[in-house]
Amino acid sequence: MNLPIFLTKKKKNMNRRDFLQKSALTAAGFSVTPLLGGAYQSIYGKTAPSNKIKVALIGCRSQGFDNLSTFLKYPEVECVALCDVDDEWLNKRAADVLKITGKKVPNLFKDWRRVIDLKDADAVIIGTPDHWHCLPMVSAGQTGKDVYVEKPLSNTIEECDLMVRAARQYKRVVQVGQWQRSDPHWNAAANYLREGHIGRIRTVKVWAYQDSKPTLPIKPDSTPPAGVDYNMWLGPAPKRPFNEYRFHYNFRFFWDYAGGLMSDWGVHLLDYALEGMGADLPTNTFGSGGKFAYPTDAMETPDTLMATYKYKGFNIIWDHACGINHGLFDKKEGLAFYGENGTLLLTRAGWEVIPVVVNNVPRMQAVPFNKGEGKGLYNHVGNFLHCIRTREMPNADISIGAKVAKMAHLANISCRVQREIQWDNAKNQIVGDSEAGVLARAYYRAPWELPKL
Repeated sequence: MNLPIFLTKKKKNMNRRDFLQKSALTAAGFSVTPLLGGAYQSIYGKTAPSNKIKVALIGCRSQGFDNLSTFLKYPEVECVALCDVDDEWLNKRAADVLKITGKKVPNLFKDWRRVIDLKDADAVIIGTPDHWHCLPMVSAGQTGKDVYVEKPLSNTIEECDLMVRAARQYKRVVQVGQWQRSDPHWNAAANYLREGHIGRIRTVKVWAYQDSKPTLPIKPDSTPPAGVDYNMWLGPAPKRPFNEYRFHYNFRFFWDYAGGLMSDWGVHLLDYALEGMGADLPTNTFGSGGKFAYPTDAMETPDTLMATYKYKGFNIIWDHACGINHGLFDKKEGLAFYGENGTLLLTRAGWEVIPVVVNNVPRMQAVPFNKGEGKGLYNHVGNFLHCIRTREMPNADISIGAKVAKMAHLANISCRVQREIQWDNAKNQIVGDSEAGVLARAYYRAPWELPKL
């Protein structure tokens, strides 16, 4: 298997200290075990004599297929199955894979459990709506498959914990689709911050102003399109009539399936607020917002939300808005670390430092704009493939995805109960608020059951 130089030059073996720092599991009470097991045998054993990594995709329409298309840029990858509840997209993506690879996909399924049953699949890509991340991920781990799962890791705090526990119990490599973790300029900015150049940081502001998230005018319920297994699409979520705004892309604006812009963008950006500050989850979270822009549309999740995360000595502040495209520094999304000497501005495009100027005297030298490579997803997939082979921890290990998903959920929960909530890292739970605690848990519709580990 030939991997790019930037992937093979990384440290071959993590020492225990690095492993614990990266996984950050001790606070959540999860055990740490080496990632050794079935997939290593599968790749170099009877199921893969050609040393191909055989992948299957669950959820084919949008980001899931973007992920698979990137996997297929690596010559060692072979697609052995596609799965989607919608015949239209299942057949379209089968044709797309044939066009890309020149090979017909051997297995097309509408039920994800058929993918889990495949004996010759080494890894599963989960590109489903958020409420369908937990069950396939845990089931794939149980059958010895490694997993690339889209962000946010899950739709509830309880599912986050179950998924981390499953990854460790079944010794699986699980990469969460927070691809900034594999885009070098993000880590360069975080390293610069940790070296203390901008001085003591009191505030980190994180924002996502997305004009691509417009209003959803109310539409009547209808019958599902032909070829759609709507009951399977709902899965563990509550039984509801079909509505096109709850289906495909717009699922993310309804609590049954997702957490709105807070969890959709928050996990990407808040991840590096935590990384830059070397922080864990906050002790206190206060989220305030609502449907301020579109008060009568179909969307359930807030179109406007601000959240303050309290730490000892600093705050992290989240700010999002649907239908607006100019946030701080005239950027649609980004992070600003406000230090005594300067402000570090970090976006997907790159990073720079703007000095604090007092009486016309800058407190530090400006750092000119460091442009990013723009290859985050490609690098991220390559890192996952490398870790399947070596059993190293991936760049966005499941514990990283769980931590920042919980951070997004805490803001949403606070907004929904309309008060500040407290988090106990040692006990891994919301403190003294039963109503908020209810919103942290998962409730599955029969016959689906929450995994038992």
